[in-house]
Amino acid sequence: MIRVLLASHSSELENAIRSSPTLELAGRVDPAQLPLSELAGDVLLIEADDLHEYDWRALSDLPIPVLLLTGAADPTLIASALRSGIRGAIARDATPQEIDAAVHAVFAGLVVTAPEYVPETHPPSDEPLEPLSAREREVLDLVAEGLSNKLIAHQLNISEHTVKTHVASIFAKLGASSRTEAVSQAIRRGLLML
Repeated sequence: MIRVLLASHSSELENAIRSSPTLELAGRVDPAQLPLSELAGDVLLIEADDLHEYDWRALSDLPIPVLLLTGAADPTLIASALRSGIRGAIARDATPQEIDAAVHAVFAGLVVTAPEYVPETHPPSDEPLEPLSAREREVLDLVAEGLSNKLIAHQLNISEHTVKTHVASIFAKLGASSRTEAVSQAIRRGLLML
């Protein structure tokens, strides 16, 4: 059972979680009180329309993955939340099955986003790719796992500034403008395996 902590006032969303045979409602938190220092759950599901009201960087440092359920239609704001370490963003009108699948995916360490939230990307060019350094490959692997810059720095025992430099270099070499796009390009080019 995956314990879902719900930051929402929606009884419909609570019912969707309770109806799943593999999810358990761990409790509710007031969305206005986020982020909290202690959370009793495996995944935090936040229902939000105004994406400006959250500190995504602080939320990405929580010890559990964060999944966003939103009706906001701005892919740029969604991409910003994902770049800061939020593990997923799905549409507010997602079915209970889609919510269930997204919770399982972020719990498993994957990054999830609805197609309408993916910013327009440019197809990979046929130009040869400047190879990534060994350290850039390590950083890319951890970016693909959804780790924040702070967690990557801690894991690789380097400064957060160095991580930002590597991420910028990865973006430039892959022709990406976001973490999600960099991972997508890396998968297309065979640099990452799912």
